[in-house]
Amino acid sequence: MRDLTIPDQRHPEKAHRPDQDQPKKPSWIRVKAPTSQGYKDTRDLLRENKLVTVCEEAGCPNVGECWSQGHATMMIMGDICTRGCSFCNIATGKPNALDAFEPGRVAHAVQKLGLNHVVITSVDRDDLEDGGAEHFAQTIRAIRHRAPSTTIEILTPDFLKCGPEAVEKVVEARPDVFNHNLETVPGLYPTVRPGARYFHSLRLLQRVKELDPGMFTKSGIMVGLGEDAQSVRQVMDDMRAADVDFLTIGQYLQPTPKHHRVDRFVTPEEFGAYEKAAYGKGFLMVSATPLTRSSYHAGDDFARLRVARMEKLGRA
Repeated sequence: MRDLTIPDQRHPEKAHRPDQDQPKKPSWIRVKAPTSQGYKDTRDLLRENKLVTVCEEAGCPNVGECWSQGHATMMIMGDICTRGCSFCNIATGKPNALDAFEPGRVAHAVQKLGLNHVVITSVDRDDLEDGGAEHFAQTIRAIRHRAPSTTIEILTPDFLKCGPEAVEKVVEARPDVFNHNLETVPGLYPTVRPGARYFHSLRLLQRVKELDPGMFTKSGIMVGLGEDAQSVRQVMDDMRAADVDFLTIGQYLQPTPKHHRVDRFVTPEEFGAYEKAAYGKGFLMVSATPLTRSSYHAGDDFARLRVARMEKLGRA
């Protein structure tokens, strides 16, 4: 049995790599350890329902803040990914079979937490014919049934090895926000996201809008991996060409010495410049800060996103 708490067993594909230096974090990137009662209550509810969260699996720095408010990003289809991206802390290997009861447990937890907005993500499941698309759809439908007033945001894999019907199946289930992260600039894909294809991911986002022009789309990248400002602005242009509504940009943090090294810590002022540039290119919503993550403040941001669209339509 693998012990996923041991780094070499969690990431066997990285065990042979030399350790990468981990630079000291600047003051603007440090967060306090979670201790609140709200954090503990959320943790206990998730354990009780045997649910996995990307908050823990990916080592998100905002877990204390989000869980203390009863917010958590549910990760479906297990805790083992079929990909081995160099930035990601989720375990790599052969996943277990899908749990048919998981959509119901997720919906129960959403109802119990009283969430106004929920984010559902997953590992990559290249072992499944549809990449897990039907499981996403079932989870969306289960939440709609148990918590009809909750808005649903999904953060999906790229469905790279599936037919076009996979993304169609997910869109037909009508999530409120369809998020798929590009993660980094195209020039870094061979080392950062080797199992993915930049233009496939971009096309996926474009296809969602073709299938349902009213659905909000969202994507994000990390910075501090070795990209330059010009390549980040080109990604913004590519996203806008695909009609992406919402952009997130956050600082890459190195999970272990075996992961991709942090090239540098991007300053808050640089993040501010990226945000200003993105709004200038026409995004309805932009979150660009060192601690920004895909689902950070997702509920509040979704409310602002709807307002921004109404204002834009009012100006048209």
